[in-house]
Amino acid sequence: MAATAMVRAEDSGFIEFELFKNELFSIADEMAVTICRTTYSGVLRDNMDFSTGIADAEGRLVAQGLTLPVHLGSIRTALQAVMKKFAGSIEEGDVFVLNDPFEGGMHLPDIFILKPVFAAGKLIAFAATTAHHVDVGGHVPGSNSVNSTEIFQEGLRIPPLKLVAAGQHDEALWTLIRSNVRLPVQLCGDLRAQLAACEIAQRKILALVNRYGIDASTVHMREIIDYTERLARAAVKELPDGEFSFEDWIDDDGMDIGQPIRLFVTVRKQGEAVEFDWTGSAPQVKGAINCTLSVTEAASYTALRSILPGGIPNNDGIFRIIKTVAPEGTIANVAMPGACAARALTGFRMVDCAFGALARMVPDRVFAASDGGNVGVTIAGFAPSGERFVYVDFSCGTWGGRPWADGIDGISNIFVNMASQSVEQIESEHPVEILAYEFAQDRCGAGKFRGGAPFYRDYRIKVPNATLQIRADRQTTRAYGLYGGKAGKPGSVSLNPGKGNETIGSKVTIGVNEGDEFRYVLPGGGGWGDPLDREPAAVLRDVRNEIISPAAAREEYGLVFDEQALVIDHHATATLRGNLRNGGATEFVNWGD
Repeated sequence: MAATAMVRAEDSGFIEFELFKNELFSIADEMAVTICRTTYSGVLRDNMDFSTGIADAEGRLVAQGLTLPVHLGSIRTALQAVMKKFAGSIEEGDVFVLNDPFEGGMHLPDIFILKPVFAAGKLIAFAATTAHHVDVGGHVPGSNSVNSTEIFQEGLRIPPLKLVAAGQHDEALWTLIRSNVRLPVQLCGDLRAQLAACEIAQRKILALVNRYGIDASTVHMREIIDYTERLARAAVKELPDGEFSFEDWIDDDGMDIGQPIRLFVTVRKQGEAVEFDWTGSAPQVKGAINCTLSVTEAASYTALRSILPGGIPNNDGIFRIIKTVAPEGTIANVAMPGACAARALTGFRMVDCAFGALARMVPDRVFAASDGGNVGVTIAGFAPSGERFVYVDFSCGTWGGRPWADGIDGISNIFVNMASQSVEQIESEHPVEILAYEFAQDRCGAGKFRGGAPFYRDYRIKVPNATLQIRADRQTTRAYGLYGGKAGKPGSVSLNPGKGNETIGSKVTIGVNEGDEFRYVLPGGGGWGDPLDREPAAVLRDVRNEIISPAAAREEYGLVFDEQALVIDHHATATLRGNLRNGGATEFVNWGD
């Protein structure tokens, strides 16, 4: 009986490790909740455009909170910049800040707050946050300009600095920041939300260390990373070895209109390691869609992580087995002084490109192209009260069709996991009106499993002389379909639709007036598999839900049905589908007509 009740030493150690690991992960999640509850801006509260994490004393990411894949690996890059600059002078009570893309950052609106955690005078961890701020200065409100041509136009650059030194706030730095942004109260409030998250993390980490001891906590953090690496290596080992390449095209950079920009990746998998080589992608461009290397790494990590088992943590352990190659001076690794404010657009498209390569490796695990990211909308001006406003929102639309199911409708791109800001919240906080917010018909790529249905939004401007900026793509290059699936339909942006329906392009900054309306329609996701193999009942369900029209049901899916009674004629459907089949082999990728 006593022997049965005994716990072996190795079992006890494993239980302690699991308890420590899960509590540390929960601290990273609690940091994210803290930002949501204390932030001033809808971009953080509703879109959740931020990330949280905990790193060890060497700056290696151990735990990442429940936020954005676009930030995978970025905390490590930021910490490396801080630790290099402040080697030997990181002290208890310090808090570091940075946003410079050429010194550890990603783009200027993403500000990192990094807090070292000490126990008994010994550095044991870092609490880390990065958050997208509504405005950090620059020549366009919102600091997310698509028409910047160099970093100096994009806003306030903050190299790695001490925002707080040994517990004392650097008031000169706070003043400098406040003096260079359009909404200083909101920005400082959001910075304090990040500081609060780091303070919560410090308290919880110290409680954890007090329970387990400094030495054991250090060992456990190192083992969490090693444990992740072992899981990742075992999962990657099961994937087919080989070299798999794919190319995709961005419509343009907003400056050289009509000049498509090449993305090209080669995935090399051998044994337990994977390399994503972006050599062959376009040279860096004039417009602001260039990526820092950290964004390209994040896109590579996200693509591979998506085809691995779900139980593998997101930390340095998985990053160890993924090598990212991107020549400096290309759109995948911008060189100084290149513009990169709208770098997320390229990052989204990189994920689609990487998925195209992985679809050749594991066709049963990879879905077709998504909507190509989100549409970034900025409306700025002065409210009737005379107070300045900057409304920033990011709208995501759809996934591509999957080998086992339809693409998900109206959902965030996999690279960001963003939620939408509510109509009521937008209208209560900003002088804009939302006239429509609904699914767009006949936009999803046809397939055995169709692409997700995108949505569109109509806005009305309620103040004179406002600035409107749009950042979008896939209005020329459509979301590709896979293995017989059709490409999704392109997106569009128009000013005063129905009153001339003026198309204004995908990457623009223009002046608008009171009463002006604009509409963006998100691109549809690509389909997966032959549309003529789709279950007729599924096609009819989409007709009922007005996702596709009766005409599209017949033309793309070969469905014959009574449009009044909505009853399928199965015999006529089989005949029509037989006549529509070309009898050829199913193509790997479909770019559209």
